[in-house]
Amino acid sequence: MKPALQLKLSQHLALTPQLQQSIKLLQLSTIEMQQEIERYLLENPMLERDDEVPESFAGAQAFDSPFKQQESGSEEARSEAPPAGEERDGEAPATPADVDDDRWSSDAGTYSGAGRDEDDDSDTQDIHAATISLRDHLGWQLGMTQLSQRDRSLVRFLIEALDDDGYLSTPLIELWETLPPEYEIELEELEIALKHIQNFDPTGIGARSPQECLALQLRARPDSRPEGKLALRIVEQHLELLAARDFSRLKRLTGADDADLKAAHALIVSLDPRPGARFASLDARYITPDVIVKKLKGKWTAYINPDAYPRLRVNRLYAEILAQQRRGNGNLNGQLQEARWLIKNVQQRFDTILRVSQAIVERQKQFFEHGEVAMRPLVLREIADILDLHESTVSRVTTQKFMATPRGIFELKYFFGSHVSTDTGGACSATAIRALIKQLIGAEDGKKPLSDSQISEILGQQGIVVARRTVAKYRESLNIPPVNLRKTL
Repeated sequence: MKPALQLKLSQHLALTPQLQQSIKLLQLSTIEMQQEIERYLLENPMLERDDEVPESFAGAQAFDSPFKQQESGSEEARSEAPPAGEERDGEAPATPADVDDDRWSSDAGTYSGAGRDEDDDSDTQDIHAATISLRDHLGWQLGMTQLSQRDRSLVRFLIEALDDDGYLSTPLIELWETLPPEYEIELEELEIALKHIQNFDPTGIGARSPQECLALQLRARPDSRPEGKLALRIVEQHLELLAARDFSRLKRLTGADDADLKAAHALIVSLDPRPGARFASLDARYITPDVIVKKLKGKWTAYINPDAYPRLRVNRLYAEILAQQRRGNGNLNGQLQEARWLIKNVQQRFDTILRVSQAIVERQKQFFEHGEVAMRPLVLREIADILDLHESTVSRVTTQKFMATPRGIFELKYFFGSHVSTDTGGACSATAIRALIKQLIGAEDGKKPLSDSQISEILGQQGIVVARRTVAKYRESLNIPPVNLRKTL
């Protein structure tokens, strides 16, 4: 056959550049979207930031926000616009008096109206106060010693071999074998150098095992109370039994009664098994919620967080110059159209997030009233049908998007979950079941903790049919140890 040309008509789906950009922005997190917008601002001169606050955000700023401290101002200066996504209908404007003053409770872990007490024990302050590394801290102490230059070099060599927790995880024999033979260093010299490190601060540094770390801290205690001697004996000889909560065998081997063993256990628990961790630099990650939920006039309402919304506009000067030209520049016309697309797609992104968030709030309003135990089963298809959206769109909206509520900050995915049937023919959310399991274990008797089978029976008495394996799976997801590890004296 010889080659020939043919004409053929056909239809196929194609994604326009505008639609591709809309889908891309929708699935990005807030931080990723901000980075993408910064790229557009650098590449497109037609695009610029708008410092004016849109009227649609006035309702969200009518009450105090724990995410952005602002001047209180006068009552007349407060905005009276309705929440974002709602039209003015002649109703009374939202004011701070209309907002139910539930305050951001301490249970939520986010905000408390009473503020933080100055004497509040917080590890965060200690972490931020650490301005030097563990090796710098040990090196400073080494400089204060009267050791010879050779001993200082060996101590510094072992300091570099410590891990982030302060342990010497590599055996001394292996470290000794790495040293050059011409230095003629004996293994005993390394052991002496390690003893010097173990006398440094923090106590327990340079240990080769958790057992040695705890023992070093107990030996360094100035008091000689009976529980201290018993604790040292348990750490050196029976630490595995203590970890397994085998208190009966511990009492038989040590000859201690319940009171002495309980005091020794409390002393061991108070020790620091990771003495070097306090000097570790932590990578703090901050979350900017996309949506804020508050109770307004007895109704839970979602608002777009103004701090998460990028305010963009077309550069008026460039746009006017381009409009006055008789023959427009093709490149500038394309950048102008691209800027308009981006502004429209950003607005559409947040409109979709707000619609989905409000639908979630309406379906899970019992959660905002009563907590996790009132969470109801919810799937993506249910929200998609309500809003007439595709299920994949709802999935993109709820991924890496966060909602700030009086009970804490949650990813939108958190409000979706599978269900478990009840004996009345209804359904119970898996999140609610996990909350019930956590409540039952929190109220159990430490001497006789509840097993997974017993928890399953208790839930069955409440009408929730849950197998023992399901209880074990939910318990493990909550990082709750099994029954034998929850036993106390």
